[in-house]
Amino acid sequence: MTTDIHQLLYGHFGYQSFRPGQGEVIQTIVSGRSAAAIFPTGAGKSLCYQLSALCLPHLTLVVSPLLALMKDQLEFLQGKGIAAASIDSAQSKVEAQQVMNRVRSGDIKILMISVERLNNERFRQFIGGVKLSLLVVDEAHCISEWGHNFRPDYLKLPVYMQELAIPQVLLLTATATTAVIEDMGNKLGVQAGDVVLTGFYRANLDLAVLGVSQNDKLAALTSWLQDKHQHSGIIYVTLQQSAEVLAGQLKQQGINAQAYHAGMSGEDRQQIQQQFMSGGIKLIVATIAFGMGIDKSDIRYVVHYDLPKSIENYAQEIGRAGRDGLPSHCLVLANADNLNVLENFVYGDTPQADAIRYVLDEIAQQQGQWQLVLNSLSNDANIRLLTLKTLLVYLELFGVIKPAYSYFAEYKFKLPGKSEQQLISSFSGERADFIEALLQSCDKARTWYTINFDQLQQLYPSDRQRVLTALEYLDSQGLIELQAKTMTQVYQVLNSPYGIEQLTGLLSEKFATKEQSEIKRIHQLLAFFTGDSCLSRRLGQYFADEQLTQNCGHCSVCRGQAAVLPEAAPIAPLESFDFGDISGEIMNKLGHQASSVLISRFLCGLTTPVFTKLRVRKLRGFGLLEHYRFSQVKGWVDAHLADHHNSEPG
Repeated sequence: MTTDIHQLLYGHFGYQSFRPGQGEVIQTIVSGRSAAAIFPTGAGKSLCYQLSALCLPHLTLVVSPLLALMKDQLEFLQGKGIAAASIDSAQSKVEAQQVMNRVRSGDIKILMISVERLNNERFRQFIGGVKLSLLVVDEAHCISEWGHNFRPDYLKLPVYMQELAIPQVLLLTATATTAVIEDMGNKLGVQAGDVVLTGFYRANLDLAVLGVSQNDKLAALTSWLQDKHQHSGIIYVTLQQSAEVLAGQLKQQGINAQAYHAGMSGEDRQQIQQQFMSGGIKLIVATIAFGMGIDKSDIRYVVHYDLPKSIENYAQEIGRAGRDGLPSHCLVLANADNLNVLENFVYGDTPQADAIRYVLDEIAQQQGQWQLVLNSLSNDANIRLLTLKTLLVYLELFGVIKPAYSYFAEYKFKLPGKSEQQLISSFSGERADFIEALLQSCDKARTWYTINFDQLQQLYPSDRQRVLTALEYLDSQGLIELQAKTMTQVYQVLNSPYGIEQLTGLLSEKFATKEQSEIKRIHQLLAFFTGDSCLSRRLGQYFADEQLTQNCGHCSVCRGQAAVLPEAAPIAPLESFDFGDISGEIMNKLGHQASSVLISRFLCGLTTPVFTKLRVRKLRGFGLLEHYRFSQVKGWVDAHLADHHNSEPG
């Protein structure tokens, strides 16, 4: 089998030899075991599943948090003559149907999907009928609550793996600490001996941190770029607006820079990315929206103009430099001015106790089953969507609910240029009777038929699965045009050992722990950048890599230039603001909902579903205190609210 994988490596990919760790991972998969590849960004993780898929009898299913990550890989595979495809929301109905037909016929070896696609009842119905050899989990650290980018949907992967009878899994990530590696392996059944960690250190990357005040940043950057801006590089900023402003300032200095952020149209982003890849644009000033899936080997420098969100984000972003192995520079312009803004993002995600209580009361009213539409519950409970998904996962872990299934609440179809009679006469016997009953039981508008499952059940008893299979078949044959809308999640309500009060307390505590762990992550980041020992070595150790046993000799600390952060710019004391003036409008808008947490979020510019509904951005005071620490603002608001209550008559 060893000769086989080497022959495939050369025959399909044109490479003479494997990079460190690749052969070991592929051999593990080919031997029938699950594996994990913890390789630095750009070290060839993708080849581990690409080559393995060629050795396996059935389909390899690749799950990713972002389909943008997949685009380049798809083009690469297709260029190598390997049958790979994706199913994604950007495709037309016909395109998705063509991919599904090719998967069914065994023509496709590798199918790429976003993790959310598995929540789709229609997709699960389809993939359940296909034989699968391997599940590949890209950015696998997302499955761990202790990872920097926890995604609740990833927690369902072990269940889907069991339901779809997938015998093996391959986990891929560049950024996993010891705790995360252990957590991933436990959840998805990878033995410790089958985790391959190749080492984090890349000798060609020069890491530097420079302590510089906000006012001096631009001058420090332009001076540093003088001998570099003719080469390809990325400068990372936190906010979309900062990307536009900084790109404009650099242009004025004669440095040709292009902004890139999620606020731009998809078309513009696509164009900028292509020009960067081809070398038409050398320098991109971007939010972290840029870089996912970018596989450009000659990026000579990566600058963090603002602090990254975490050490993991930093590692991922500098990992885009110097993939060709040539010397490349990574610079952080560091000060503590932005620290409060980073911390406040964390506080914006934590649900209030009464919001958790609202969800628990909803569950308590159900008889056996609980049906919900996520967006509606997010608005009603005033919990951000991602946080709500996390809450539902915690409720599963506490044995309160168990996911039964999810379905589209509404299935509609129309008959493309056919009459009902023509559709019925396309079939005979029992099938024709079923189609007739289906048409009769629908709620009809002018052109659309909406499936009425209850009515159909009375006319022609059929289980839901049979109806869906029939609809999918009619759609695939072009006999109807099918549409599915409004995803509904259905949970089984279990006999919880906890009372509502107790559970509210436990869950609030769990979110508070998560909040503290995120705040700790921000302070670890600051400690990392201001430490006085080798940056490369400490970065490796953070990611469970002890292979670099001596200092690198070429980072800013090794050069004797450990970063000293300037004093944070002074800001006016909170007492200098008129509480009534800046919070009066939001208190009126919120009415009885006006808690100190919500008022503080408003003043710190943190959004929540209730703010979106009330359109509070236009109100006086929104975001006025964004540079203050949330905890300080909340203490100040609490004191004023207490005074207000004490001064009320009676």
